[in-house]
Amino acid sequence: MSDRPISRIQPKPSSNQPRPTGELGAVWNPSPLTTLPDTGLNMLAVADLVLKVLYFGGYMAGHAISDIVKLPFTGVLDTVIDFLKREKFVEVKGSGGLGEASFQYLISNLGAAKAREALERSHYAGPAPVTLQQYIAAMKAQNKERLIVHEEQMKTVMTHLVISEEMLARIGPAVNSGRSMFLYGPPGNGKTTVAEQVGRLVLGDFIWIPYAFDVDGQTVRVFDNVNHELAEESTLKLGTGVMADPRWIRIRRPMIMVGGELTLSGLDLVYDTINKYYEAPFQVKANGGMFLIDDFGRQQVRPRDLLNRWIVPLEKGVDFLTLATGRKIELPFFVLIVFSTNIDPRDLVDEAFLRRIRHKIEITDPTYEQFRDIFKRVCSAKGVKYDEQALAYLLKEWYISKNRALRSVHPRDLVNQLLDISTYLNTPPVLTKEMIDRAAASYFVNLD
Repeated sequence: MSDRPISRIQPKPSSNQPRPTGELGAVWNPSPLTTLPDTGLNMLAVADLVLKVLYFGGYMAGHAISDIVKLPFTGVLDTVIDFLKREKFVEVKGSGGLGEASFQYLISNLGAAKAREALERSHYAGPAPVTLQQYIAAMKAQNKERLIVHEEQMKTVMTHLVISEEMLARIGPAVNSGRSMFLYGPPGNGKTTVAEQVGRLVLGDFIWIPYAFDVDGQTVRVFDNVNHELAEESTLKLGTGVMADPRWIRIRRPMIMVGGELTLSGLDLVYDTINKYYEAPFQVKANGGMFLIDDFGRQQVRPRDLLNRWIVPLEKGVDFLTLATGRKIELPFFVLIVFSTNIDPRDLVDEAFLRRIRHKIEITDPTYEQFRDIFKRVCSAKGVKYDEQALAYLLKEWYISKNRALRSVHPRDLVNQLLDISTYLNTPPVLTKEMIDRAAASYFVNLD
């Protein structure tokens, strides 16, 4: 289970929050495309892509094709369409406005046969890929400066969490390492939340990634609308009527989290045997951001094997992926890897392996004062009047007398239990002894 303490609030980064020094901002932006050679792709590859789009879409305007393949019509797609018309693969069937981009195009029988031939190689019919070299160059340009966070910045971005100064003093240097972090400790104390806040608030603002990249005619899809969060302005206008290369999309630096479902095969290129294209693995989708492996040690693969997988990327800054053909490709690796576990690290791997993880941070149980602070925050957020004597009763009867450990998540869960009970009774939620006993009795499990 993920550890999410009750004091967790997820504000989006705003302009008045201090940002880390070394933030990348607009170090790199995609250039405009004015001709087909600017794409780095050959005519036949783009022609096949257009034919597949028309094969599935049928009767389409030029600008509609342009929207799907993410290539400007003027200067790029118009040359491809001219080629397809000369080869009698497409026909013009009327116009919906001025200019060739508004012409309606229909795939011919000859074009349909050519499209089926292309579909035998790959069913991919989406945004045109960038080249592998273009992807590598963009990742290096956007990550050449290491992001640095200072003490005051860390305090500000973590201010909504109840966390000790000592803990902040350990998390900050781990973030600045830009390599790896190992969070461990009892469940329910916020390991996952701490990692998420690092990813959301500390790793910077935005990064450009391609929808896909091409390797020897094989498409590798990168953009994932589940794991990637679009920036408010995900495209870039360079002037009147001039757009940056639309094959790139601007996102918040990624924070990708996986849990017990992670396998070693999921860390390599995943080939879709039905659609015949590749899906980028998690760490590629996380490039330029953070990759959180939650519940480390509960995967079906041995922890030692998972750690072995990261030795080269962490030490060399490159990752090697394998195509179905057996060819290996080398990609830059700009990822902060965070391992989070409830299991004692000594039960997972030996000391020699743990030495490869640069920063090991124990997330401990809250003190009574921290527990009180969290409880007050939860009551305020949930609209329940805080009562000091009620909390004292809770601590004495349900923690001290039962020798039960405090957990950061308990205040949130107990107040939620109280709200459920008061709703059922149709009474206002009040911190009385009776309501506390009912909430605690329905929450805690008697293990005696």
